[in-house]
Amino acid sequence: MKIKDHFLTQETFEIKETATSGVFKTFPIPQDLDKYYDTPDYISHHQDTGSSKERLYKLLQKYNLQYKKSILDSSLKPNATVLDYGCGAGEFLKFIEADYNTIGFEPNSVARKFASEKAKKTQFTSNIESIADGSLDAITLWHVFEHIENQQETLQIFKNKLKEKGLLIIAVPNSSSFDANYYKEFWAAYDVPRHIFHFTKSGMEKLMNTEIWKIKKIKPLILDSFYISMLSEKYKNSGLIWLKGLFYGAISNLKALKSGEFSSLIYIIEKK
Repeated sequence: MKIKDHFLTQETFEIKETATSGVFKTFPIPQDLDKYYDTPDYISHHQDTGSSKERLYKLLQKYNLQYKKSILDSSLKPNATVLDYGCGAGEFLKFIEADYNTIGFEPNSVARKFASEKAKKTQFTSNIESIADGSLDAITLWHVFEHIENQQETLQIFKNKLKEKGLLIIAVPNSSSFDANYYKEFWAAYDVPRHIFHFTKSGMEKLMNTEIWKIKKIKPLILDSFYISMLSEKYKNSGLIWLKGLFYGAISNLKALKSGEFSSLIYIIEKK
């Protein structure tokens, strides 16, 4: 499938299935990939603007933060050590740092600065190898895993850093969802070339159920279908973006109640 970078450059990329059925990769990966993130509109890496769009995003974000924290609360003891990998501007760390020992990994220096100003109790690093082996109770990746090219190497690092029975919590878009199939090349969650990998639910299950990892539970991110559908309508140059986005986002969620194929899924994975 050929897909444009609708968000920024309008360049065309191709998505091809990898050796793991249901896991796809963007081709080619630009050597200067950093420039594809270099815009104030890339919402995970900018400050609050006060715009109506930003205010709505923050309102929905608060619900998502509580939902994500509830996953940790149901699985971890108080004061457990949690690494948020690719923590962006630090909103999740700020939300959980009162209850957990928190570490933020963020390679982008601008985002890391914003995060350190928000999450005062959190330790931040740009070098994951500085974290002691076997010291982490959980590692979270909230829409980060799809950005990582050297996945197997990174998963090995996670294995080393986690304690026995430690949790790896990965949220990624689901390219076998209704909204992905409906919007096709306009589906905003493809987000090429920033999203290097793309996963169906079955693809993630094949990738993460191994001799090292076991998927314990899969949970939906309900709000993602609405946001992604609205953005996809924008990429189609559609009228009534909000109305259509809400409509097709709702259809996607309703269909997923039976199929489990929500627009984005959270995989709660245990280290064996």
